[in-house]
Amino acid sequence: MASRETEFGRWLAERLQGNGVDAVELAHSLGATRALVDAWLDGRSVPHPDLLVRVQEVLGVEEETGQVSAVGPARQVEPVETSVVWYHRPGHDDGGREFGNAAAFAFEADLEVLAREATQNSLDERNKSNARPVRVRYTLHELTGDALARFRTAIRWHDLHPHYQAAAAQDQKVGRVISAGLREMLERDRLVLLRVDDYNANGLTGDDYEDGRFAAVVRRQLESRKSDVAAGGSYGLGKATLWATSRLGLVLMNSTLSEPHEGRTRRRLIGRLDLPWREVDGRRFAGPAWLGRPDTEADNAEVARSWWADEETVESLYLTREGDDPGTSFLIVGAHDVASLAEAGQGEEGDLGDDEDSLELMHQRLVRALGRNFWAAMTAGGGREPLLEASVRTLRNGVEHLEEERVEPQVHQPARSRALQAFLSGTTVDRITEAGQVAISTVPLKIPERDGLDGTAGEHQAVLLVTEATDADGRINQVTAMRGNRMTVKTSWVPGLPVGTNPFQAVLLVGRAAGDGAPFAAEAEEFLRSSEPPEHNKWGQTEELRMRYSPSAHRRIAALTSETNKAVHKLVAIPKEKKPSGASKVSNRLKISGKSAAKVRGTVGPPKLDDLEAMIDSTGAWQITAEVKVPPAGEPWRMSPVAKLEVRSGPRPVVKWAELVAVSNCELTDGVLRFTPGTRRAVFRGVTDVSTHPVRAALTGLVVELQESKGGVA
Repeated sequence: MASRETEFGRWLAERLQGNGVDAVELAHSLGATRALVDAWLDGRSVPHPDLLVRVQEVLGVEEETGQVSAVGPARQVEPVETSVVWYHRPGHDDGGREFGNAAAFAFEADLEVLAREATQNSLDERNKSNARPVRVRYTLHELTGDALARFRTAIRWHDLHPHYQAAAAQDQKVGRVISAGLREMLERDRLVLLRVDDYNANGLTGDDYEDGRFAAVVRRQLESRKSDVAAGGSYGLGKATLWATSRLGLVLMNSTLSEPHEGRTRRRLIGRLDLPWREVDGRRFAGPAWLGRPDTEADNAEVARSWWADEETVESLYLTREGDDPGTSFLIVGAHDVASLAEAGQGEEGDLGDDEDSLELMHQRLVRALGRNFWAAMTAGGGREPLLEASVRTLRNGVEHLEEERVEPQVHQPARSRALQAFLSGTTVDRITEAGQVAISTVPLKIPERDGLDGTAGEHQAVLLVTEATDADGRINQVTAMRGNRMTVKTSWVPGLPVGTNPFQAVLLVGRAAGDGAPFAAEAEEFLRSSEPPEHNKWGQTEELRMRYSPSAHRRIAALTSETNKAVHKLVAIPKEKKPSGASKVSNRLKISGKSAAKVRGTVGPPKLDDLEAMIDSTGAWQITAEVKVPPAGEPWRMSPVAKLEVRSGPRPVVKWAELVAVSNCELTDGVLRFTPGTRRAVFRGVTDVSTHPVRAALTGLVVELQESKGGVA
C-alpha cells in the first residue's frame, strides 16, 4: 500500500501538469523553497495543513482544508508532525500590563554589547569534556525581494502581522522601535538577520519547562544556570541582548544538544517573540510569544513547545548548522546597531536610509568588539589550545558579501596577547632587558570571609604580566584585568609613573586565570564575580558583594588595585645607569622654552616645564613625557602645552598634538592643563601629529613651550 506522502506526491504532480505549472513557480507562489516542493513530489513529506490550503488555492482546487483528490474518493492528508504555530501569552487576569521586557532595557542595542554578552555566554557554555575551543561565528545576512518573502512565509508572518501592528501603534519606546523595524522591512523590502552560532558548546539541554538550560534561556528571565564560579555571567541578563538587538523583538533558535532530550540531539527548534502588551481582534495578550508545536499534554493546549525540525524547515529559517558539534544557533530577526546608525548619521530609532555601508559598519564593529574583549580567550600557548575561536561573515540573499574574517588576537592586541602567550608557555622573565620580553610578578588578593564574618578566608596570588607596548595596542600604560574565562573585565591607567617610563601594557590574571595551581583560585573567582555589575566591566561595590561578604569587602579590591600599581612601578622602573644610550642623543635635540610663558602675577611665577623626555616612535611622531613645576600659592593657572620644531633659521613651525594625556596631579580639557590645588609637580604626556610635521622628526629638534591659555585665570 502506498504511503500518504507518495499519494500526495502523485496528486501534486498531476495537478501541476494539468495547470501548466512547474515546481519552481509553485514554490515562488507559496513563498517556499524549491527543495520543499521537491520533497512533496518525491514522496518524502507532505505540507502542513495551513500550507496545504495555499497549495489548493494556487492550483485552483476547491476542497475542504486538509483534503486532496487522488484516484478515487477524497482522502485525508495528515502532516508528518503537528503543525508549528505561534502561541501568544494571554493577558493577565488581574489587568497587569508590561510594555516591554525590562531585562532588555539593561543594555543598549549595540553590537559591541551583544558581542560581549553573547560570546561570554558561549564561552561559559564551552563543552569541557574535551580540550577544544568553543567556536563562535557571527553572520550578518541581508534579505530582500524573493528571499525575504520566503522567509516571512517560513516564520508565519500572516499570523504575526496583526500583533506587530498593534504593538507599533503604541506610543512608547518598544512600540517606536518596532514601528521603525516594520518600515525597514515592508517599505524598503529589506531585513537584516544576525546569526550567532556556537560549536563545541552544551546546547539548550533540558526540559521545555523544568529547570535546565533550555528553560533558562527560552522561558525565564533573570535566571543564570551557571554553576561554575569562573563563568563570566551571573545575573541571567546577558541573553536579553539578543532580543534587544532585534527591532522586531524576534529570535529563532536551533540547538544541537550535548546530551539527548526525548532521545534526540539534532535540530531542536523554538522561536521567542518579545512584544509589549497589546490587544488584537478583541483579545488581550501579555507580551511574549513562542513559535513551536502545540503541547497537547499541557494544561493549556495552545501552549507551544520546542520541536524536532526537518532539514527543509531549518533551511527555510536560515538556521542550518554545520556538522554535528553541539551548540546553539541564535537568529536575531531585524538586527540593528545604534552605534552604526549614529556613525552613518542616522537617529537611534530612524531607518538606515540608503547607506550601503551599513553592513560593512556592523561587520567591522563586531570584529573590533570580539578582538577587544576576547583576545585573551583566543590566545594559545604552552601546547594548549585557546578557549575560544571567533569569526564574522556577511551575506546578501545567501551570497557572500564580505568573506569570513577570523578574529586574531595578535592583530587586535599584539602586546597583551604576547604577554599572555609568554605566561602560558612559561617564557616570562623577572625584569625586561630586551625588546619583546614579558616580565612577571605576583600580587596578593586577601579574600574576605563569607556572610559578613571578619577575617580573611585566604590569600590568592594574582599574576601580573608587563611587556612593551606597540602602536596597535591603542592607549598605553594600562592594566587589563580578567579572571577564569579570560574575558576582559576592566582596563585602567597606572598613575604616578616616573618621567621617562617606556610605554607598556600590563595584564592582571586573577582566579583560575592565574593558573591551575594558584592558591584560593576558586574563592577569588567567587569573590570577584560577586563584585561585578551586570555588564561585568569592573570590580567594585555591589549589592551582591555587600550581602555575601560585608559592607567593607570592596576595600579588598581597592587594595588589589593599589598593590597591582605598585608592582607595575617596580617592573617598569629603569635605573638611571641603565637608561638606553640613545636617550642622551635624543635629549640633545629637546628644549624647554619659557619665552612664551605667562608673565608673573605679583610675586608668583607661572608653572614651568622642569623636565622633558621624548622619543620618536615608529610612525615618526614625537612622544614626550613632561614634568611641570607648579608655584606653591596663588590662583589656579590654565596652561597650554605647545610643540614646535627646532629649525636653523626662521620661526619655529608649530605642530599639533595627536594626543595629550594628563598623568598625575593635573587634568586636560580641550588641550588646556589645570593643576590639582596644592600640588607642586604634575606630569603629562603627548604625541605629536605627524601629518602637521613640515619635515621628518628625525631631521629636527623639538621645542616644548607652556603657554598661558587665553582667558587668564580659571
